[in-house]
Amino acid sequence: MIELPPVFLKRMEDSLGSADYGKLLLSYEEPAVKGLRVNKLKKRPHLQERLKELFSLSPIPWEELAFYYPEGERPGAHSLHEAGAYYLQEPSAMLPVQQMELEPGLCVLDLCAAPGGKSTQIAARLEGRGLLVANEINPGRAAVLSENIERMGIRNAVVTQESPQSLSMRFGGFFDRILVDAPCSGEGMFRKNPEAAKEWSMEAVAGNSARQKQILDAASAMLKPGGIMVYSTCTFSEAEDEEVAEDFLSRHREYSLRHIRKYLPYDIKGEGHFCASFEKMDGNTAYRGRTGKSGPKGLKGKVLEPFRDFFKEYAIKDVDLDGNYTAFGENLYLLPEECPALSGLKVLRAGLSLGRLKEKRFEPGHALALTLGKEDAVLWQELTYEEAERYISGETLIQNNGEKGWRLLSVDGCTFAWGKGDGRIIKNHYPKGLRKRLYSLYNGK
Repeated sequence: MIELPPVFLKRMEDSLGSADYGKLLLSYEEPAVKGLRVNKLKKRPHLQERLKELFSLSPIPWEELAFYYPEGERPGAHSLHEAGAYYLQEPSAMLPVQQMELEPGLCVLDLCAAPGGKSTQIAARLEGRGLLVANEINPGRAAVLSENIERMGIRNAVVTQESPQSLSMRFGGFFDRILVDAPCSGEGMFRKNPEAAKEWSMEAVAGNSARQKQILDAASAMLKPGGIMVYSTCTFSEAEDEEVAEDFLSRHREYSLRHIRKYLPYDIKGEGHFCASFEKMDGNTAYRGRTGKSGPKGLKGKVLEPFRDFFKEYAIKDVDLDGNYTAFGENLYLLPEECPALSGLKVLRAGLSLGRLKEKRFEPGHALALTLGKEDAVLWQELTYEEAERYISGETLIQNNGEKGWRLLSVDGCTFAWGKGDGRIIKNHYPKGLRKRLYSLYNGK
């Protein structure tokens, strides 16, 4: 069993009683539980069955298209992972989004969103409609969040790097749903990451509790009346869980409790989580900023001609890319529905990154490749796992036809990159910052 802090063990024994405490100790002798969630946005009917051929999967009962995989298997090192076919996520971390009662078209805020597991789970339920604002204050973690939003082919997300307090000053009464997956002492990570146990302290628990209350206060101002806010942690401390929920309700009479539960690793097949959901009964109703077509200034006319010419030349068919376009330098974005005004905010991603406008030509972006299907382009090439791995590492490829120009590349039907053919080879346009060596899993499959 991993070495656990004595103060933590004493607190858990006092809290649980001898019988359940014994179950908790036994759970630490078991290996950590691992899971993956199939990306519904890829819309590949065969994908679930294909993954079952590649990995030893068993269903996670509380989440659609989610599966356990065993210790020793490495789906994170497969080309399908880089193609956004699935997201690796701890199984019990999938539980809080269940309480958000999501549906396509809602405006949703994930306030403490990195690395992006719950954000990508939310996006799957929104089905490309409405708005997801995924926020992370830490710069390094925000960059990882933005990368995961891109990899999963999400069109309708804005990724911001702001404090909860600064966002609350901008978006009073704006969101239909808010998730606060708060920074915590991470007691539910001890089995998965023994280093977390070494860093744990009661001082950290107390500090997190105070910070969590401040974050919830900021979040509460941004929810519409009738909206739902979910608070979650991956810790077992009452000071960070039940006491924070009780404190919030005592100070915010406009909210009512809908659900509260702690999941421990001996009563579910997961590492453990806490979740509470609140409904806002009344309060501020009017968001005073700008949204939609009256929001960020859109681009029109000749500025977009290189982009539209690219689509005509490479015959991308029947793709719905109508909407409000904006640019950050050379980078062209298609903004989500009901996108709020973004001026003055630190924005890492503003909807779908289409590519770069370079003088009189357009160069397609990696995010666009990940969000399209291979049926959206006449020029595309299906790769084997070996070819995809080589391309992701930065190699060029042999063409399967002599046509020149840009084409989508796919693996198992999942588009994952652009390539540019010169008639003989496909020049590598996989982003240099994402290139990596993957260990081969194809083995003739």
